[in-house]
Amino acid sequence: MDTSDRIDLESFGEAELRALARERLHPAPPALAQSISALPGPSDFDLNPDALAEIDLAARLKPAAVLVPVVARPEGLSVILTQRTAHLPSHAGQIAFPGGKIDGGDDGPRGAALREAEEEIGLARGFAEPIGYLDIYRTVTDFAVTPVVALIQPDFSLALNREEVEDAFEVPFSFLMDAANHELHTRTYRGHERRYYAMPYGERYIWGATAGILKNMHRRLFCP
Repeated sequence: MDTSDRIDLESFGEAELRALARERLHPAPPALAQSISALPGPSDFDLNPDALAEIDLAARLKPAAVLVPVVARPEGLSVILTQRTAHLPSHAGQIAFPGGKIDGGDDGPRGAALREAEEEIGLARGFAEPIGYLDIYRTVTDFAVTPVVALIQPDFSLALNREEVEDAFEVPFSFLMDAANHELHTRTYRGHERRYYAMPYGERYIWGATAGILKNMHRRLFCP
């Protein structure tokens, strides 16, 4: 049973998240597989297993990391998300976490996620406290994304890199972790109908890998 059904998400705060993170999140980054075929879910393929036939399962994965920034506001937890600019060559205009490829100079996924958050939205790493890792998320574009969950102190300020980020906004943690808001949508991709998770929030359309990572966070924290 989904334990979030028995938890008052509206009153779920920093102390409760810390406790669940210690119990249910990975304390260190999960090991990265070398090929798509060797990496288990969660992934873009979980709802569309037939799509595996369209890709090279022996292809090497591209390591990436994202920051899942949970703001510890006294009135309730929230999650910072970004809207990518419309002119980017990939995922233009989509809702995303701050993040990107893991560079050689990064201190693994943690360093990459914190660096990207600084570069994209101006979130100084001194305000971010990583508290655990979600499962690696495999994308249809051959990225292996390690989500780094971090608690953000609420007195931060942001400075957006307008070349990459159109907007940054917060969504209540209680909304994102409520399974009633996890919808299944479909669209045509490469000539086939594909299913994906979506969490529409007002005018914001949270979907694809971002929604998939949030769905995995819900499962790890609240499902047996």
